[in-house]
Amino acid sequence: MSEAKSVGPRPYHHGDLTRALVDAARRLLESEGPSALSLRAVAREAGVSPAAPYHHFKDKAELLDAIANEGWDILGTQMAAAKAATTGMQQLTALGIAYVCFARDNPALYRVMYDAARDKDEMPEDIQSNKDSAYCMVRDTMIENGADPEQDRHLELAGVAAWCGAHGLAEMASFKQFDHLKTELGGERPFFEAVLSHMGLFPKPHLDC
Repeated sequence: MSEAKSVGPRPYHHGDLTRALVDAARRLLESEGPSALSLRAVAREAGVSPAAPYHHFKDKAELLDAIANEGWDILGTQMAAAKAATTGMQQLTALGIAYVCFARDNPALYRVMYDAARDKDEMPEDIQSNKDSAYCMVRDTMIENGADPEQDRHLELAGVAAWCGAHGLAEMASFKQFDHLKTELGGERPFFEAVLSHMGLFPKPHLDC
């Protein structure tokens, strides 16, 4: 696979090199995939010296963590918009659909997010405590619709079930074997809603969806 074509140095303000490097890494990720990422390649894409990234990231893993964190921020923003567009337990379905659509639209970024999280003992503190994070939105939506916030174990397992359901659908949503269901149900979104509702945790879709 050829390297992404560089368009020359991109100017950045003092103190913004970290941002420039993450942006360059995302461009490479989207055009070449995770295998193309290296600190040297990112430096070249950002138009800086090969040594420059090492002042901000000790290794490729740390750079991938920064990219993953940005992915979670983007996902959180999209899920918040989806939640605001509906009410009640339908919000949980909306969150699940937003998750699936994000994974479909950003496959390389989505993969980095999960590869970066796979071997960590726990999620980053800002994701667990920030009420606007994707993780907290799922938990808080459950609480807002009747889940007992004092039942920590039950709430955590319910959250895991919701994430697993959406993750599984995201992994399989593009299978051609499901095309007839999408046609019969009236499109991709009704298909997502129907699948999520059959998992039991998510509510059934409105009849007019």
